[in-house]
Amino acid sequence: MNISEQKNDDSVINIAYYLKKNAHALPHKRAVVYPAGKDKSGRVAYAHLTFKQLDHESDIIAYGLNSVGINKGTRTIIMVNPSIDFFTLIFALFKTGAVPVVVDPGMGIKRMLVCFAKSSPEAFIGIPKAHILRIIRPKTFKNIKTFITVGKRWLWSGYTLNDIRINSQKPYKIAATGKDDLAAILFTTGSTGPAKGVEYTHGIFDTQVNNILSCFDIQEDEIDLPTFPLFALFDPALGITAVIPDIDPTKPALADPEKIIEPIINQGVTNMFASPALLNNVGRYAKEKNIKFPSLKRVVSAGAPVSLSNIKVFSSLLPKGSEIHTPYGATEAMPISSIKSDEILKETGKLSDKGYGICVGRPIDDIQVAIIKIDDSPIKKWSDSLLLPDGEIGEIVAKGDNVTKHYFNHPLSEIFAKIKDNNSFWHRMGDLGWSDSKGRIWYCGRKSHRVITENETFYTIPCELIFNTHPKVFRSALIGVGPKSKQNPVICIELENDKHELDLKRTEKEILEIASDNIITKNINKVLFHNSFPVDIRHNSKIFREKLVSWADQKLNLNLFP
Repeated sequence: MNISEQKNDDSVINIAYYLKKNAHALPHKRAVVYPAGKDKSGRVAYAHLTFKQLDHESDIIAYGLNSVGINKGTRTIIMVNPSIDFFTLIFALFKTGAVPVVVDPGMGIKRMLVCFAKSSPEAFIGIPKAHILRIIRPKTFKNIKTFITVGKRWLWSGYTLNDIRINSQKPYKIAATGKDDLAAILFTTGSTGPAKGVEYTHGIFDTQVNNILSCFDIQEDEIDLPTFPLFALFDPALGITAVIPDIDPTKPALADPEKIIEPIINQGVTNMFASPALLNNVGRYAKEKNIKFPSLKRVVSAGAPVSLSNIKVFSSLLPKGSEIHTPYGATEAMPISSIKSDEILKETGKLSDKGYGICVGRPIDDIQVAIIKIDDSPIKKWSDSLLLPDGEIGEIVAKGDNVTKHYFNHPLSEIFAKIKDNNSFWHRMGDLGWSDSKGRIWYCGRKSHRVITENETFYTIPCELIFNTHPKVFRSALIGVGPKSKQNPVICIELENDKHELDLKRTEKEILEIASDNIITKNINKVLFHNSFPVDIRHNSKIFREKLVSWADQKLNLNLFP
């Protein structure tokens, strides 16, 4: 059975069709490569599935899922480590039309259980460790009808993945899903509020595949190193090989650089996705060891702002013509814009150091990005009167086919995050920024993080970039201490690793001198040094400023302010 026979209706959209197409066009090309251990000589040994094998294996699992009641629309929690099993399962779920529910395990058990409860799950697929969680916290999983263990099933009920394998010679017929049918529920990290389940439709996934192809010009002969599991899912659809690194995806900043460098060099990786924290970790290590990456054509870094120093270091490790792309987006809308390192290094990076914010590039494809007046209240209906002219800081909003419309079972969040515009929606990114005369967007920080005093408003990113120009500052975080609208600005500083050798009083004086030379930071005169900022789970890059506020409040006790 060929693809056209399987997919004879253009209204049917499902990312699994990309896999089936590539299985026919590139049957023997490696689809997924996974480190399976080490050989007798201590070398990393890899297992892999070709596109033909991945398609066949996911067919086998799809038949099995149907046999135990997981069908189109079945909300299914999946707690499986990045691995070959993860790929076969996730594409099997897409083929059946079931709805994977994906939550970051690193967010902590309590918050994770809340997310699971919010998703009203009907099935659960997980490794043994995940099943232990559902045994000790049974209330969260009481309405689930089907349990599948990936690995050895111990004393709990349910099936194992091997139990449900149905090896039919007949290709599985992919569910007839439309562009508006729910494809997955992906939870936000909750770095600036409660984690919310974002509804991804099959049409959104389809648009994202095409956005990635057009934005990054990815070719079929490429090999990807996706250090964030969800981004790995696009590789089989793009027809490129995914090499899964041997790291804990919840702690990229602490990853062993050698476990990233080894596959890049030995597997000939051409494309890598890395959070800014991972990019910094690997870049510094490789520069110190004088290691270059001749095979890398591009690096994609997202999840938080990427510093100019980070880009400079990693760019120096790449061959001529290679670029670092820094796309901008959110779980609810990604990507919506992007910029390359060449433009950053030649132009925008210098402006960032002066307090312009971080340039996140121009909108991708047909996505519309606009800047509107800052408002903490819901906006029910779109009006062009909301728009701000170039140069003015406001809220960043986006509209397009890759922008999600709904949160799962969370209508209150939709009221604050969505603006109705006829038959479509603008998503309020929750970020502040401005647009320049070249059509580029400049990111200025989260709306909820702006510091409002009695006399002025400070925007986090422009201020922090000025403080970050001090050579001993690793990163900074602007926070407001005190009642809303009457806050006192405090700059928290995390120093470079050799901080024990510094004279903190002298360093503080130098930092404040830098601040006094710029109009946007001259009224920030309180500095606090912090050993290590609390950061998000997913990318280890977004700073939990709310925790810093509590810490600073206790440290200052509000009595040190005039």
